[in-house]
Amino acid sequence: MNALKFFTAIIFGAAIIFVASAQHVSAEKKIFINSASRLMLFYDGNTKLAVYHLGLGKVETPTPTGYYKIREKAINPSWISPDDPEYEIPSGPDNPLGYRWMQIEGNYGIHGTNRPESIGGYVSNGCIRMNERDVEELFDAVEVGTPVEITYNRIVVEKTADGDVVYYIYPDGYGWQDVTVEDVAKWLEPYGVLAFESDYDISQKIEASDGEPTFIGKPYNVEINGELTQPTDANNTRYFAKAVLREGISYLPVVPIAKILRIKLEWYPKQSSIKTKYGSAICYDKKGQLYCNADDATVLFNLEGGLQTGDDGTKIFRFKSVPQATPVPPQPVKPDKPDKPKSDKPKSDTPKVDTPKVDEPKSDTPKVDEPKSDTPKVDEPKSDTPKVDEPKVDETKPFEQPKSDEVKPQ
Repeated sequence: MNALKFFTAIIFGAAIIFVASAQHVSAEKKIFINSASRLMLFYDGNTKLAVYHLGLGKVETPTPTGYYKIREKAINPSWISPDDPEYEIPSGPDNPLGYRWMQIEGNYGIHGTNRPESIGGYVSNGCIRMNERDVEELFDAVEVGTPVEITYNRIVVEKTADGDVVYYIYPDGYGWQDVTVEDVAKWLEPYGVLAFESDYDISQKIEASDGEPTFIGKPYNVEINGELTQPTDANNTRYFAKAVLREGISYLPVVPIAKILRIKLEWYPKQSSIKTKYGSAICYDKKGQLYCNADDATVLFNLEGGLQTGDDGTKIFRFKSVPQATPVPPQPVKPDKPDKPKSDKPKSDTPKVDTPKVDEPKSDTPKVDEPKSDTPKVDEPKSDTPKVDEPKVDETKPFEQPKSDEVKPQ
């Protein structure tokens, strides 16, 4: 379509219908056009309803960027030559506007085309061409007043319906935008997946600039004991706080988790492993960012949990500390095994009990005294109280014997 001078006149007739401004415009519906990708995205709120391929302005007459809105809608428009207002092509197969027209500003508009092969190129005088089927579908879905945003972005990053982060780099059709690795990194970082795309891969992507998709992974927030992991700056290093599901492996960000739990990390790069007070596991170094497998959360951090659906319906990696493991280091109990001799000590105590048995012979000595006390058997209980008196009794015995001797001679 010739746009810069086009639409100086419109023939009103039975075949042309103009739709005036609508009383009720859906504030949620929006049209986004990227001149670098030559694509239109049609949204209702945050829901992408459709993606349409476009034909846009030539390098000499580029499609302008900016914020616009649909001002008029027309069915079966006629085309007036911008060079000769007397020259008109009525609606039909020869009409460059196709069968639908939506004005966005001045001579610029969104319309159909009788040259479908031109879709995907820089071919017009600035207007936005669409395949006829697409433009009719869009025409029926929008109202006068629907916002239209036109940008020129060679770098496009988006999330797919299933949560995958994908990015594209388009050729510089208008020569308006140089792209560097740092530029791409700035676009990827907010999604939490930058660590999984190397600088070399990005540079190769820029060199190709083919607009093909590159899928990186699915990022998820991480919650530890009710607290979300956060990016941390330490020694001018930026740590990424999201988990990433990529090629069947769930990667957890090690440093932000350790920060919440306040535990020390020991990183062994040669062994590609990391150690905490709970244990050790394989660790992945992604552009200076450390990740572990989500399956090793218990071994490294004493955590249990996994990928869950949050209160708002979004998925999140949620973990809690294992209660039993707080007093758990049973490892120190193992050295207590040599303390079994301690249990032997009571065994040695039993002979100590035997020592009083040795006292029994001590009691035997008085038993030896029993024959000494045989003569005065009655005196035995008396001698029990003061055993010292027994020798006194012995003194009387020799004293009595002489008395008996005296009687014998008589």
